[in-house]
Amino acid sequence: MNPKSKVTAGVLAILVGGLGIHKFYLGKTLLGIVYLLFCWTCIPSIIGLIEGILYLTKTDEEFQQKYAV
Repeated sequence: MNPKSKVTAGVLAILVGGLGIHKFYLGKTLLGIVYLLFCWTCIPSIIGLIEGILYLTKTDEEFQQKYAV
């Protein structure tokens, strides 16, 4: 298994979270597609910002266990 970088995921979520790029990076393709389908509502952008902050505040071990499956 290839470990994912929490910094990369966090930055992607904050900058382009509305398009779900961070979800594709983490291997959550279905959620990435949902983000793409609803990107016109700006709701995924808000959620992406929150997720990016959460990713960056987790320890590396917590991030790997919870998000990088």
